[in-house]
Amino acid sequence: MSESSWVPGADGSGFGLQNLPYGAVARHGREPRLAVRVGDHALLLGVLEEAGLLARAGLPAGTLGGPLLNPLLALGRPAWSALRAQLRELLSDAANGRATVQTALVPLAELEPRLPFAVGDYVDFYSSIEHASNLGRMFRPDSDPLLPNWRRLPVGYHGRASSVVVSGTPVRRPHGQLPPAEAGGEPSFGPTRRLDIELELGFVTGPGNPLGTSIAAADAADHVFGFVLVNDWSARDVQRWEYQPLGPFLGKSFATSVSPWVVPLEALDPFRVPAPAQDPAPLPYLRTDGSWGLDIALEVELEGAVVSRTNSSGLYWTFPQQLAHATANGTNARPGDLYASGTISGPEPGTYGSLIELTWGGRDPLAVGNGSQRTFLEDGDTVVLRGWCGPREAPSVSFGEVRGTIAPA
Repeated sequence: MSESSWVPGADGSGFGLQNLPYGAVARHGREPRLAVRVGDHALLLGVLEEAGLLARAGLPAGTLGGPLLNPLLALGRPAWSALRAQLRELLSDAANGRATVQTALVPLAELEPRLPFAVGDYVDFYSSIEHASNLGRMFRPDSDPLLPNWRRLPVGYHGRASSVVVSGTPVRRPHGQLPPAEAGGEPSFGPTRRLDIELELGFVTGPGNPLGTSIAAADAADHVFGFVLVNDWSARDVQRWEYQPLGPFLGKSFATSVSPWVVPLEALDPFRVPAPAQDPAPLPYLRTDGSWGLDIALEVELEGAVVSRTNSSGLYWTFPQQLAHATANGTNARPGDLYASGTISGPEPGTYGSLIELTWGGRDPLAVGNGSQRTFLEDGDTVVLRGWCGPREAPSVSFGEVRGTIAPA
């Protein structure tokens, strides 16, 4: 099949036939509808389904007629592949029946993005060895930056699913209990003074596993529908005061933003690369064959200035290992669960995925737009995360962006 599409502007946009990410869109004040992004248009899937144009995919009636992807997620990889193949056929240069398909194309400028799946559970990992090492050097300068378990398992925690929001949703500065100003002093309560970002990549699961069983690393890809960009907003002062002994809590649970378009795992197959070597070798349940790193270029923009560029291919723990570990104790994954990578950082300044690293704990202010500087986020600041595969000027696959603006406490 030709890789060219008849939809104007699709080719070379990152949202052509190589991608076809899924989302939910709505006209202002109307109910969301499922769609695939093609160039700067949303292709309404319910319209195609009602017209019988997706019949050969063999989906149960009404799968694409609702506001959420969860019914499609539950069907599994054969159904996802069949639907994707039929969509590519309908949108290719060689397609027939374009007139009917055109009725389902709506300019994105006329629509609002909505959260495309109901998040059942949210897990956040700590998979970048550079990020973990940087924080270890800041907080434990006289010790090994990595705790003994870090190279043995994908460290993670369960986050708050109810506060996962779609790109563009304002993020209100959270209140919390703040650490004492001096040793032996009293904590205080108020708005965070060290509001931060975390540049992450997240995957969305489809069919899960029965309670009491696990998902093998070798089988994980059959349970992963696709990927989104994630900004796991963090209140670093709240987090630092609360995280011992049980880990992140209120410093993380107030908001997590995701990009509106879920990039299918199948679209990322050409961009799978070898992951970093793991030493020591992981235990058998975490071992994988093949290349499971993902060559995705990433950047962070703060107040109009790009402050970091990195790549997800350097993640030490891969997504099959993350899912295998998350279910190793018999917990059950479900359609719509979200698993985030943790902050993605590279090996040097300018490639870090959080402000706490980019400013080294607030010590080194960062130049942003309009000639101003930041250590942590101020009210009114807008953060944009972007991701793509291939050349930036004409990407093969784009994740679009996840955007958020800080509202006062």
